Amino acid sequence: MGVLEYISSPSPLTHVTANFKAGQNNALWITMAQSATGRNQYFSLELLHDLCALYKSVQSTDGSWISNGMKYPIQYLVMKSAHPEYFSLGGDLSHFRDCIRQRNKKGLLDYSMLCADMIYDLATLLNHEATTIALIQGRALGGGFESALAADFIIAEEHSEFGFPEILFGLFPCSGGMSLLARRVGVHAAERMMTNGKMYAASELKSMGVIDEICAKGDGIVAVEKFIAEHSRHRIARLMLQRSRHRLAALNYEELRVVVEEWAETAMNLSAPHLRVMDMLIDMQRARVAC
Repeated sequence: MGVLEYISSPSPLTHVTANFKAGQNNALWITMAQSATGRNQYFSLELLHDLCALYKSVQSTDGSWISNGMKYPIQYLVMKSAHPEYFSLGGDLSHFRDCIRQRNKKGLLDYSMLCADMIYDLATLLNHEATTIALIQGRALGGGFESALAADFIIAEEHSEFGFPEILFGLFPCSGGMSLLARRVGVHAAERMMTNGKMYAASELKSMGVIDEICAKGDGIVAVEKFIAEHSRHRIARLMLQRSRHRLAALNYEELRVVVEEWAETAMNLSAPHLRVMDMLIDMQRARVAC
């Protein structure tokens, strides 16, 4: 069977594309699509709404893909970016700054809760019946790193870099980064990674157990397809172990909600020096988006 194109309902998704490859290993490939302005290189509100809508659509069909009246159980879900150098530059810093200046705490809460919902859906949506994979081809910063951590497996091209820059402007990951990273490296190591402002190479994170596989630049899609082929040979047994892992280290939605509230309160009280650093990072973010 060939590739089945995703048809959204009730209206087309413009910031996300999804293709379902039906066959021996039914795989749904989700791509954060590039836009003319480059805004999809970070989590704009539009991109977040599209991702949440797609995950809710999959949830409504009990983890299946429906096309031409046929229902196909999703066995693998792969998340990637259309940009060749950036998986995601993280949150919409310009939106953060505007909300802070306008004293719009609700705007910050709504945005960060949408991020948390997107990540929670990715982390829990299919963990009983399917395996999720994040393919990183370039930089994954802040919320981009968090969303990658929500997947069961992370496959990164060798040039990829990861980091949590939020501490540089007095904040911290707002969408479950601590919970997600702690499941891989432990609480204390996760806290250190979120407070040192360091950029991590893919090879370093592989040695720490954060990343599962590394491949050569440009070989990401082939590497994922090879991973799926090898994983599927013992899919049921590995799925049972995956279920056990999710039970032992379940993602707590209430904890995510509390983090969002604490993040928004902290953001509203950032100092002038912290806001100046945010302005600098916004300029850098826009420069990268323009590339």
